[in-house]
Amino acid sequence: MTPAIGRLCSATTGTRSALVLSGLLAGMGALHFAAPKPFDAIVPKGLPGSPRLWTRASGAAELAVAAAVAVPRTRRLGGLAAAGLFTAVYPANVQMAYDWRNASKLKRYVAFGRLPLQAPLIGWALAVRSGGPNGPGGPGRAGGAQ
Repeated sequence: MTPAIGRLCSATTGTRSALVLSGLLAGMGALHFAAPKPFDAIVPKGLPGSPRLWTRASGAAELAVAAAVAVPRTRRLGGLAAAGLFTAVYPANVQMAYDWRNASKLKRYVAFGRLPLQAPLIGWALAVRSGGPNGPGGPGRAGGAQ
């Protein structure tokens, strides 16, 4: 492994990385309840039920996953759940990009810029789950197999 790849792996694993990921998830989850309208607007039209139901459900899921990632005992499951959550909300990002395709240049940049960012988020969640480049419970890795 090259030194650069080693630094990248270290940056996305361990307790600090897990807590940052947990904070990101918790912050976004709380926003779903504090300011739900922007989230309602990007719920894909084909989903059954009201957009607010999906906004609340995804906010609750983000809060639950944040808690699982934060706790070392549940971090492996939490990392896997975070990867699944990031995958599950991708259609909302696609919906946002589609809806904003004729919006201002800034909105288009935001909407289309979010699409490729989902892959690194999924990778980060999986790295937190694995505990590091040596797999679960690797040397000196917090959040490995408990």
